[in-house]
Amino acid sequence: MNTHRMRRRGLLAAGALLAAAPRNAGAQAYPTHPVRLIVPYPPGGASDLTARLLAQELTTALGQSFVVENRGGAASITGTQAVATAAADGGTLGVVDTAFLVNAGLFGSKLPYDTQRDFTPISLLVRAPLVLVVPAEVPWQNVAQLEKAAREKPGEISFGSAGNGTAVHMAGEQFRQAAGFTYLHVPYRGGGPLITDLLAGRVRMAFGTVPAMAEHVRAGRLRALAVTGRERSPLLPEVPSMAEAGHPQVDAMLINALIGPAGLSEAVVERLAEAARAVLGKPAVRGRLAELGFEPVGSAPEEVRRFFEAEIPRWERIIRQGGIRPD
Repeated sequence: MNTHRMRRRGLLAAGALLAAAPRNAGAQAYPTHPVRLIVPYPPGGASDLTARLLAQELTTALGQSFVVENRGGAASITGTQAVATAAADGGTLGVVDTAFLVNAGLFGSKLPYDTQRDFTPISLLVRAPLVLVVPAEVPWQNVAQLEKAAREKPGEISFGSAGNGTAVHMAGEQFRQAAGFTYLHVPYRGGGPLITDLLAGRVRMAFGTVPAMAEHVRAGRLRALAVTGRERSPLLPEVPSMAEAGHPQVDAMLINALIGPAGLSEAVVERLAEAARAVLGKPAVRGRLAELGFEPVGSAPEEVRRFFEAEIPRWERIIRQGGIRPD
């Protein structure tokens, strides 16, 4: 090999190393300061539980404190905006849920951020099906009987949700559109008041998270008719899936995803995504999440980006077809 060619190859190799060095160095150094994990809800909810478990594990895995900051308000918009406007240095991240996707269609241009442009997707953390329940005293024993009653009394059967645009509301709207009936929507400010009125029979049907409803189902206070999606829930294995009930398109789920502000470096994103996957693969973490009714996911950044791109327009169509408006 002549001297000129050897020198040229040497320069190319050196250039490649120099190009890769800042990215690798940045990934290895991150994080150098405590990291805020913003949850756009008050403490105690599903997103908060996921975020606190993640924060604890990432603190150990990455050697720097991850601190949960609850920023509830305005249908999760307040906390989500705090992520959008944060510096893109990895110091502020967010743990968002299904409302992050739904709000794009519910509020549209009224949002103070653009859901698809102002954030960096990092990882889909967990997902969980929802369960359709009715008070124990109603006569409906399965989904078909509920549908028949709803068609015979259009607009009379009350459907309770934890709020307009929440995952449980969207599950009900999916079901309503798939089955072709109407109901009386009664939105509550959170899941607690909804469950209280559901147990008292003041609303006749609702969707909820499986762990929140399972204890009432087992105690005989509520009857579970189906869980969303194609698979049964391990926490309620005797309850059929919506696919088994004839409605595979009723697949609304509670999800939690890790995001950052737009412009987050690829090196930081990859380091966080790899750490999240490792954390979610730990048996102790998987066991704790299973107790909460969650399925660990731990997707790559590109996978969660594609998920967002598919889900946002899907919810926009459902909201438009249902004529749903913000509170």
